Amino acid sequence: MRSTLIDSNVLIDLFDDGSEWQGWSDAMVATCRNRGPIVINPVILAEGSLGFDSYEAVNQHLPEDFVVREPLPWEAAFLAARAFLIYRHEGGQRRSPLPDFYIGAHAAVAGHTLLTLDPRRYRHYFPKLRIVSP
Repeated sequence: MRSTLIDSNVLIDLFDDGSEWQGWSDAMVATCRNRGPIVINPVILAEGSLGFDSYEAVNQHLPEDFVVREPLPWEAAFLAARAFLIYRHEGGQRRSPLPDFYIGAHAAVAGHTLLTLDPRRYRHYFPKLRIVSP
């Protein structure tokens, strides 16, 4: 069984009936669920829940029997910082690590496959990460 961490852009597509990528996201989540657990972390939940009015509403759309909720591993925080340093050395202007660094580092450290619509940054900063993308 192989677990899959769902990027927040895929999670948002699952909730957005008007998204052009909703069909792809639905199909890929179903495929990944057949292979093993679907996983989210607090960063993914934060980004994916922006369209909801309450935590209870989010939980109705993400029941615990649908997704496994994992904390960010401490090792992933360190790996996210390393990726952020590379980003800054390459001219990145942000002053704090981007959510993608935490998400990619979590997937890398935990051995999850990452399901995302935007693999570019993940492939650059986490080249050994298994990625599923369009």
